Amino acid sequence: MPHRNAPLTETGRPRLARCVVEDGWPPRRAAERFQVSPTTAQRWADRYRTFGEAGMSDRSSRPRTSPRRTPTRTERRIIKVRVLRRWGPARIAHLLRLVPSAVHRVLTRYGLARLTHLDRATGRVIRRYERDRPGELVHVDIKKLGNIPDGGGHKVLGRQAGRESRSNAGYSYLHTAVDDRSRLAYSEILTDEKKETATGFWTRAQALFTQAGITVERVLTDNGSCYRSRDWRDALAAAGIAHKRTRPYRPRPQPHRAIHLGRQENQLDVVVGGPCADFGVLVRGEVVQHTYSFSPGQQERRTLSRPRNSRHRLRRWIR
Repeated sequence: MPHRNAPLTETGRPRLARCVVEDGWPPRRAAERFQVSPTTAQRWADRYRTFGEAGMSDRSSRPRTSPRRTPTRTERRIIKVRVLRRWGPARIAHLLRLVPSAVHRVLTRYGLARLTHLDRATGRVIRRYERDRPGELVHVDIKKLGNIPDGGGHKVLGRQAGRESRSNAGYSYLHTAVDDRSRLAYSEILTDEKKETATGFWTRAQALFTQAGITVERVLTDNGSCYRSRDWRDALAAAGIAHKRTRPYRPRPQPHRAIHLGRQENQLDVVVGGPCADFGVLVRGEVVQHTYSFSPGQQERRTLSRPRNSRHRLRRWIR
């Protein structure tokens, strides 16, 4: 694709070709006028004589023939092993005596899903719900995090010194609201999870969504005491927002919120290790706003495929 200052766009090429073909300009003079080489001017003039206006557009750079392409029979064997055994490119290449890069190209060419996007039991692509428009459903939840004492905790000072410095460190509460469609997220680290605090957080979160042009229609929360309070009910009712609550012990309906809380927890956790300030570490009272860069539906698949070990899970979220 030509850049914005290119002399030969799909509009400039016909002008150059007409100067040579119709007006009789020498190719060198036309090349000097359009700031290209004489060879380029001659090429576009010849193409204009042969194809006319239709020849001024870009052509595909794909070769007409690919004699070294993987045979169709081999491609079918690769797809068969992938579907039946659900192996990766390296393992399939070892079985079929091929190069892993060639196997990967075949899998990409035929649009086969990644293994992390599949249900391990059935091999089917995991497809979760997603709302049709921004603001139709907003996920709200709270994450309780232990405070890190001044000077660091046991990860920096060691177990013995860490026990001495962790007394009365207390907890912080990460309040988060995530839009189901646009993935616009708003977070604050507050001192508690009382009904007044949760209601005040939602008032500020709703103002952010309104500023972004999102009209909130429904809010989905868990069954925490602050979300069952009258203050929370009245705050939503005053704005005409419907309140939905998840079933007890059912975390599956809120994968977007879980992903965002995991990313924020990882930012808070990594700073303990030392030189990780570039991750934009959250401090108490700081307001965080960001949108996800994942494609729609990718968060849910990552939620299902996360490892059981929480430390490995946090490392995956930061990548």
